[in-house]
Amino acid sequence: MAVTSDIVESWRQPRLVLRQHLGRGKSEAFAFSLLFVFLLLAFVAQWPVAAREAFAAGEPSALPRMLALGFAVLATIPFWYALAAASRLLARVMGGKGGWYGARIALFAALVGISPLMLLQGLVAAIVGPGAGLVAMRVVVGLGFLYIWTSMMIEAER
Repeated sequence: MAVTSDIVESWRQPRLVLRQHLGRGKSEAFAFSLLFVFLLLAFVAQWPVAAREAFAAGEPSALPRMLALGFAVLATIPFWYALAAASRLLARVMGGKGGWYGARIALFAALVGISPLMLLQGLVAAIVGPGAGLVAMRVVVGLGFLYIWTSMMIEAER
């Protein structure tokens, strides 16, 4: 499936999406590509915010802010791998029968699935700014992520 189809299906049938990914066989390149797609979209989601902040600060360009955001996004790669490992350990304690690869794919596919809402959150942060609207958007993104990730982890640990 294409990534765009996976994103739509992740909301409707997250377990099916994970089964399809795991059916491809183990491929760390594929797992990393899912993480990379999420990181790229998360970076793009921050562009409007960087532009707003640069304008508000009277800076001539948002490029220095965007460069810093790019490095910050790349620096999160070990965190995502550690989170996948921690979720696998927790699942094992709870009786899960899956593997490390399934936990990584479940997390990374859930991150890709939530990426459109991340883009919307970036727009809300830039246009509306801090306030109740942004807080509500962050709650929606967080709950959506937990729904997709939990569904995929349950499937991965069967």
